[in-house]
Amino acid sequence: MNKLNHIYEWHPGRTKAPTLLLLHGTGGTEHDLLELGAALLPGAHRLSPRGNVDENGMARFFRRLSEGVFDLDDLAFRTKQLETFVLDASKDYGFDPRRVVAVGFSNGANIAASLLLSGSPVLCGAVLFHAMVPFVPESPLNLTGTSVFLGAGERDPLVSVAQTRQLSDLLEKAGALVTLSWQPGGHQLTRPEVNAAADWLQQGEQLWNSKDSII
Repeated sequence: MNKLNHIYEWHPGRTKAPTLLLLHGTGGTEHDLLELGAALLPGAHRLSPRGNVDENGMARFFRRLSEGVFDLDDLAFRTKQLETFVLDASKDYGFDPRRVVAVGFSNGANIAASLLLSGSPVLCGAVLFHAMVPFVPESPLNLTGTSVFLGAGERDPLVSVAQTRQLSDLLEKAGALVTLSWQPGGHQLTRPEVNAAADWLQQGEQLWNSKDSII
C-alpha cells in the first residue's frame, strides 16, 4: 500500500494489542520483517514501511555519506517523516500511537534509535538489533517510561562494542529502561538474539496500559 508517505504493509492483530513498527535493514522491503514480528509478539498489530531513500537500488530509511557516516540533515527529515507516517496510520487503522514498539534491524534500528533520541511521542519501546548511535542529542532528553531491548554482536564488523555501549548509555541517561543482550556473532540476526527479544516483548506486553508503562 502507498496511501501514506511510505509504501507499507499493515496487518491487524488482537483488539488492544500493541503495534510493532517493523523497520528493515539496507536493501530490505516492507515484507522482510513481517514473519519476525509475528514470531516476536504473536497477535500484535504489524505496521511495516519501506524506506524512502534509494541507495544504488537498495531501500534505506535515510541517506548516508559513507559507511557509518550519516547525512544528519536527511536523518532529521526522515525521522520526522516516519513519525508522521505512524501518526497518520494510527488514525487510518485505529491503533493507539502511544503503544507502538519499533522493531528494527541495522538501518531500521538506526532510524528507530533516531526516533527515540529525537523525543518522538510515537514509541513506548523499541527492539533495536545491531543499532549504531545515529546522533547525540544536544538538549536533555526524557525517556522515562520507555523500554529498549538492544541486541548486539560481540564481533559485529559494522557496529563496535563501544558504539553499542554508547547508545545504551545515552538511552539510560535519558531515563529509558535498557536491556542489553550480547551474542557472539557479527552483523546478522541470530536465533538466540531473536528468542531473547521475544521473551522480553512477551513478558512486558501485559504492562503496556499507558504511554508511561514500562516493560
